[in-house]
Amino acid sequence: MAVLNEHITELQEKLQVLLKAYRQVQKENQRLEKELSTFQQLQASNTAALSVLEQKLAAARMSSGSWDPEEKLKLQKQIDTYLKEIDKCLALLHA
Repeated sequence: MAVLNEHITELQEKLQVLLKAYRQVQKENQRLEKELSTFQQLQASNTAALSVLEQKLAAARMSSGSWDPEEKLKLQKQIDTYLKEIDKCLALLHA
């Protein structure tokens, strides 16, 4: 009976150690999730800023007239895509 009590005590101690480790891992996981969220927000902000800068660069190039044919074609396709989207929206409004 004493041996059984010793095994139970050892198991309880090991369980306590595992429980403590589990709680530490949970805390670390929460910290990492917060950090990830912060970095995702930063990435979204940087992506938006990059988009604005790219638009400003395109506008500057357009005003200076220094377009190479490939850039000109790319911009024309982008404008055409925007116009198609606008036409779809207008069609939905009039429907």
